[in-house]
Amino acid sequence: MNWTITYYSESVQNEILAMPAGFLARFLKYTDRMELYGPDLGMPHTRSMGEGLSELRLKAAGGIARVFYCTMIGKRIVMLHQFTKKTEKTLSRELATARRRLKEVKNAHS
Repeated sequence: MNWTITYYSESVQNEILAMPAGFLARFLKYTDRMELYGPDLGMPHTRSMGEGLSELRLKAAGGIARVFYCTMIGKRIVMLHQFTKKTEKTLSRELATARRRLKEVKNAHS
């Protein structure tokens, strides 16, 4: 059985689909791979952020973007939050948003 990509909400899905073309192309390429091989593509494409949270690392002409995600029972990958990086370090508010959504998703399915 392959993995399935889902989204925290319709607005998260719309935000991801509205990313600039270079980011979106990479997102679609990597998520196709994730559906086949699983959520851990390894560096430089994916990285664990701890406590069940992972990031999909997107690099394109437009800069750097991140999409936070988690995995669920039944081979489901849930895209939680996306943002474009403006600084070297991931902003704590972006990480906080992803962690809050991770808790909501895990609590809803426990």
